[in-house]
Amino acid sequence: DNDFILGMSEEKWASLNEDERKPMFNRFRQRFAPGSSFKPITGVIGLSTGALTPDESFGTDHAGLSWQKDASWGKYQVTTLHDYSPVNLENAYIYSDNIYFAKAALKIGYDDFMAGLDRLGFNQDLPFEISVAQSQYSNTERIETEIQLADSGYGQGQVLMNPIHLAALYTMFPNGGDVIKPYLTYQKEREPEVWLKGACTQKTAETIETALKKVVSSEHGTGHAAMRNDITLAGKTGTAEIKASKGDTSGTELGWFAVYTADGPDHTPILMVSMVEDVKNAGGSGLVVRKAKAVLDSYIPPVQ
Repeated sequence: DNDFILGMSEEKWASLNEDERKPMFNRFRQRFAPGSSFKPITGVIGLSTGALTPDESFGTDHAGLSWQKDASWGKYQVTTLHDYSPVNLENAYIYSDNIYFAKAALKIGYDDFMAGLDRLGFNQDLPFEISVAQSQYSNTERIETEIQLADSGYGQGQVLMNPIHLAALYTMFPNGGDVIKPYLTYQKEREPEVWLKGACTQKTAETIETALKKVVSSEHGTGHAAMRNDITLAGKTGTAEIKASKGDTSGTELGWFAVYTADGPDHTPILMVSMVEDVKNAGGSGLVVRKAKAVLDSYIPPVQ
């Protein structure tokens, strides 16, 4: 029975609206902090502007897994979870290194970073059948401070993304740099429409896709739990911290996993972006990877 068609009691309606899980809240239309699932976007802008090169090492000056540009940042530190070498673009994706992408954003610079995001559909309406929130990189018209710029590089700061927009941007990697226009109801024979032509070059798309494949295939990759031997997957995890300040320990975390099949057009194509609220103390993005794997295994049954 569908209570919305047949009618429901005031008590049932009240219980839905008062449920702390917010079952009536349409999450896919909203925008959220993307965390590390945003890092491929920073990579696109860095490679496109020439601020980054794939093999350039950013050094190992973050002993203790924390870093700040200089003393002007006061007590503020960018932190990361793993020490590794060399500190290059591919490894930064595999280990999901916040410090690398903070440095990358600073190297790109305010204007090029914001202009790059504008070209990728930020602060614009998404061409989609249902209106969704615009993605943003700042609560104001621009990124205001050096720390905000650094934090934006790894999907924190004031960056907020609509999940459908994020999914659309990931289509540039398997499509030679073109962003495919999203649509609502799957149509088997429908030809894809390009939304953002040449969002990046084919070489940039291939460079980042190679790294995203290793996020899943490498034993050190944050998405390794989704790996399968019969299909090639590429993806990026994210754990976005939602808190009032750097020292706030009471905030929640959003877990993300953006993943797609990377075997080419002759295989079953699927791209999926998953976000789970409040994954703190529940495995972080690892929880989302496991949930996404279950969906992928159902959609494309593993070959035994």
